[in-house]
Amino acid sequence: MEIFLTSYIFILSLCLGSFLNVCIYRIPKGESIINPPSRCGNCKTRLKALDLIPVFSFLFLKGKCRYCKEKISLRYPFIELITGVLITAVYIEYGLNITFIKYSVLILFLIVIGMIDFDTTDVYFKTTLSGIITGIAFLLYIYFSGQSITAYILGAVLGGGVISLIILITRGMGWGDAEICVLCGLFLGFRLTLVMLFAAFVFGGIIGILLIIFKIKSRKDYIPFGPFLALGAVTAIFIGERVIQLYLLLL
Repeated sequence: MEIFLTSYIFILSLCLGSFLNVCIYRIPKGESIINPPSRCGNCKTRLKALDLIPVFSFLFLKGKCRYCKEKISLRYPFIELITGVLITAVYIEYGLNITFIKYSVLILFLIVIGMIDFDTTDVYFKTTLSGIITGIAFLLYIYFSGQSITAYILGAVLGGGVISLIILITRGMGWGDAEICVLCGLFLGFRLTLVMLFAAFVFGGIIGILLIIFKIKSRKDYIPFGPFLALGAVTAIFIGERVIQLYLLLL
């Protein structure tokens, strides 16, 4: 029974990843994520059900549009696969409960926000606002379940406050990064937000240095920080508590 449930969650997550691809492609263009139905970005032909099977359609069609033979970016099956893997991993780690739903929703938002930021260097307020509203909805559920929400509020204040301070002092980041941190704080709470920030700066620093070393970017080029915040949040979800325990042990 367990393996069937895990497989079902993985397949459902692949389908969600397919929808995330639509969001990532359309939101920066100001298009609806619902209408029109999925179509080829090159020939605009409406895609049929067989063209939309996550990952497998890409493999079956050999990475090309069935109608115009235009190459399909490898990123489409990658987003589908990474969505499936991450959400299934959350299920394996936490089980089928409210924590699984909470972290899965956060991951869905972060994939969209992080990839759009990577593509455009912009964080769209309507995406972060939707995430923040969803985070507040989870807090209301937690509150009316008789649990404290103080840690989550402090997480949002910590995340948004740290990035806002950096923006005001250095102007090296955008306000969209602060919005992402508020969003993550509402889902992660104070302790895991600390881990998220630490991991994001570590990942950002290492990758930034490598990009400069290999002359992919120069020191003056802007590198979007949203993907690193997303990566930091995912790190916090899976190993955040272990990192905190290890730190306290070393102290």
